[in-house]
Amino acid sequence: MKKIVVLLFCIAAGLNVWAQETTKNKNDKKEARRKKISELIKQSEEGVLVYSKQTIFGFQLRNNGYGGYFEIGQMKTNRRTNIYRLDITEIKHPKEEKQQGAGVIFGNPYLYGKRNNFYQVTLGFGQQYILGQKGNKNGVAVSAIYNGGLALGLLKPYYLEVQSATSGQNELIKYTDANKDVFLGSTGIVGSGGFGKGWNELSVKPGAFAKLALRFDYGRFNEVVNGLEIGLSGEFYSSKIPLMVDQKDKQFFLQGYLAIMFGRRK
Repeated sequence: MKKIVVLLFCIAAGLNVWAQETTKNKNDKKEARRKKISELIKQSEEGVLVYSKQTIFGFQLRNNGYGGYFEIGQMKTNRRTNIYRLDITEIKHPKEEKQQGAGVIFGNPYLYGKRNNFYQVTLGFGQQYILGQKGNKNGVAVSAIYNGGLALGLLKPYYLEVQSATSGQNELIKYTDANKDVFLGSTGIVGSGGFGKGWNELSVKPGAFAKLALRFDYGRFNEVVNGLEIGLSGEFYSSKIPLMVDQKDKQFFLQGYLAIMFGRRK
């Protein structure tokens, strides 16, 4: 009987010690969590960007086109964030010149000598490295951005609406070697075929891209993203891209851009 009593006493004592240790560990974790939250609040008040995740939307103007992007960032250290980014853009040829067709009232303006529209979808991975914190809520945080990855070029035929010399009826045509003179002339062109024409004839040009940029975040509050991004990107495709008639086709595109961005952090 004494052995049973001693055994029960030992078990009770062990359970009591275990309960005390568990309570102590929980209290220690709560205290550590409180200290961490207090430190994050202090850093935020001092203008330090502190977050676990950020989501950003942006619109960009480039020297050869325009586009938009969506980015997700996961902070790894106080200065370094992993970013995953999707860009959708269009590259325009510097020789593009808009002209009015014969259909002055109903015709769409057209681009002289244009063969194809060229759109890009890029999906990349990279990092944002904070070069300088805000210093206060009214300051500006400066970051370096670098990323790269897969580029998919989407080539869409450019259509013209022309008046047929034989039937006199309007018809839509895309560029071929046989109708080159039509695309380089003006007689009989009513206007462009419209944005919606040619999407069922897309051809895909795979490639790769790399991007470098500086980001200036002037958002007043830590949980809000507001800023500008100035950068340089390069894209290389598996084959040359024909954009204009009688112009040199390029396989590599280098462009500078300016983007305005907004988003949230948490």
